[in-house]
Amino acid sequence: MEASLRDELVRLFDTKLSRQMLLNLETCSRCGLCTPACHAYASMPLPKYAPAFRAEVVRRIYKRYFTALGRFAPVLGEAKPLTDAALEELREAAYSCTGCRRCMVYCPFGIDTQQIMSIAKLLLIGAEAAPEILSLLADVSISKGESIETFKEGFLQGIKRLETQVVARWKVEAGTTPIPTEVEGADMLYVALAGAHSIIPAAVVFNAARENWTLSFFEAVNFGAFVGDPGKTQLILDRIVREALRLGVKEVCICECGTAVRVAKQLSGTQPFRVVSLTEVHARYLREGRIRVKKLPGSHTYHDPCQIARNGGVYDEPRAILGRIVEDFREMSPDPKYNWCCGGGGGLVAMGEDTLDFRMRSSRVKADQIRESRADVVVTACENCHTQLENINAHYGLGKEVKFLSSLLADALVAP
Repeated sequence: MEASLRDELVRLFDTKLSRQMLLNLETCSRCGLCTPACHAYASMPLPKYAPAFRAEVVRRIYKRYFTALGRFAPVLGEAKPLTDAALEELREAAYSCTGCRRCMVYCPFGIDTQQIMSIAKLLLIGAEAAPEILSLLADVSISKGESIETFKEGFLQGIKRLETQVVARWKVEAGTTPIPTEVEGADMLYVALAGAHSIIPAAVVFNAARENWTLSFFEAVNFGAFVGDPGKTQLILDRIVREALRLGVKEVCICECGTAVRVAKQLSGTQPFRVVSLTEVHARYLREGRIRVKKLPGSHTYHDPCQIARNGGVYDEPRAILGRIVEDFREMSPDPKYNWCCGGGGGLVAMGEDTLDFRMRSSRVKADQIRESRADVVVTACENCHTQLENINAHYGLGKEVKFLSSLLADALVAP
């Protein structure tokens, strides 16, 4: 590795050294309590999948360049220089971690391995060694935001084609637009994913609740967060913030995409609108009596998306919804806080076939958990989780049906 690149990577490392990050890097006592908490280690008990081992890959580089012992006696300080080999270790550590933070809830010091892995990802970006597909997807997303006028007409035509499906599932009042766009002063801006599955069920429920809403021109997914680039993450988020401000909405509702929800809630800053997940909105409708529902037959269990639940605190709302719309709900974990990660987060699902083998091998404990629930249907509220759970279902021959929570709620609607 050239000295100039090494110096630049050390500079990038330094930008991440907040007080909280220093606590994460300097506190670990290597007690090992986090080790069995990782789904990858529990499925494949190799030392490299232990959270403390992953963190140590970053921690040793920290010791080499940011501690006196590491600078003057690196061997004694267990320090390691930045080399090409170190970059390979960083890549394996960062992209075998889904950022689920299950290890954090077991750690007596609350060490945040996901934050430590954000350093690894930033160094990979600085060395131009990040996964190419994630970088490309982030760049395309940013480009789309910069040239909205070039795709707006095609987007509107596509939305128009979906409206008949919305009306078929819920008859709207005369004069009401089934999927409204560009509504100034709307109470809610809904930010969906590309695809009918993210738009139609949500539109059906919004219209049933007589919500004053409008659909965003942008996709919720934030590939900048997947690749770990803070600048790109903020650029992708800012386009939604600007749209919400331009329309003057009171609330921004993020669809069933865990990372998009977390990023929007945590990085939007102080705004005249609030950010909520679709699940929270749907639970509110039921609580306020704005929609009526029936009980659906069959046994159902719920997978908590890590970014919405463990990283976002949304535990009660999905269970409140399921308690109203299914006859037989079965918890997957005695305590949702400790529910196993599906194994698809951190950009792994977005990397597609390149990560499929690892994702399946590392999700054995999740497959066992699903199987032990003995439920017919696995419900979730995250796009990545849904894809990963379908992959697990096929790979392990579980014979389950995987459904989005929003779609299930739309199926349960009844006329007032």
